[in-house]
Amino acid sequence: MSASLRIAVVLGSTREGRFGPVVSRWITDRLAEHEDLTVDVVDLAETPLPTVYPAFGQPPAPGTEKALAVVSPRLEAADAFVFVTPEYNHSFPAPLKNLIDWHNQQWHAKPIGFVSYGGISGGLRAVEQLRVVMAELNAMTIRNTVSFHNYGEKFDAEGKVSDPAVDTAAKALIDQLTWWAHALRDAKSVRPYAA
Repeated sequence: MSASLRIAVVLGSTREGRFGPVVSRWITDRLAEHEDLTVDVVDLAETPLPTVYPAFGQPPAPGTEKALAVVSPRLEAADAFVFVTPEYNHSFPAPLKNLIDWHNQQWHAKPIGFVSYGGISGGLRAVEQLRVVMAELNAMTIRNTVSFHNYGEKFDAEGKVSDPAVDTAAKALIDQLTWWAHALRDAKSVRPYAA
């Protein structure tokens, strides 16, 4: 049996009153059901990223190196990622874009799954834009997603979802994510990835 996979769940929203932590806990609980997975939640509201990193391309602000030293190794150690994202103005949040742009090799030849939430679109327009961005960074995006349309109606007061279709979607996402994570990790152990 191959070694445990490390999955980084990246929570992309930093807004006051955000719903993201509820969604993040839900997918983290699904991932925790798999004994061969180790999960690391990278919550951008709890890291130095949104406040310390300047916009990509600007001169580094004081503390940027310290922020990179905290977050970069966590991304580097991950075998795969799950991005938890809302949809803002038909796209994904700026702090998530900033995280992506301040890193490069950490994304290379690693699979990324998406769990999105929003109104009627369920955040799927954010996911479609993330697919284009992550392709540029040599990442492998997973076809199956989990999307919460009108998310406020999907979760109860304890953050639980009663719709069995959502668990089915999560299983498909996790199965694909872990397959690709094993395949890409195994391939890189034979032939290092060079972008």
